[in-house]
Amino acid sequence: MRFLIVDDSNTMRRILVNTLRKLGHDDCVEARSGREGIERLAESPVDMVITDCNMPEMDGLAFVRAVRANRATRHLPVLMVTSNAAAADILDARSAGITSYVVKPFSVETIDTKIRASLKSE
Repeated sequence: MRFLIVDDSNTMRRILVNTLRKLGHDDCVEARSGREGIERLAESPVDMVITDCNMPEMDGLAFVRAVRANRATRHLPVLMVTSNAAAADILDARSAGITSYVVKPFSVETIDTKIRASLKSE
């Protein structure tokens, strides 16, 4: 599987890449913003997107809406990994079109469970 990881934090992108590697997923593309994420999706296909919510330039919700609005990417499972834990934030993310939601900090097992569930629901 190929993943696109969208997060403005280099540290969080590294954590997610390392987490995915522990799960046997070595093919990761990275982006620092939603805009860059859209560019990466246009450059090469991925099987799943993992995105943060709070980012400059284009936040995660706007990014997810753009993914869902594009015929070529609307089918992709999108996992939002964020520190936003309020119910309203989760509802906003669901309304934008995410497949699943993880609150930071997270475990390898949580990411694995969410990936598996997201793939089944798509």
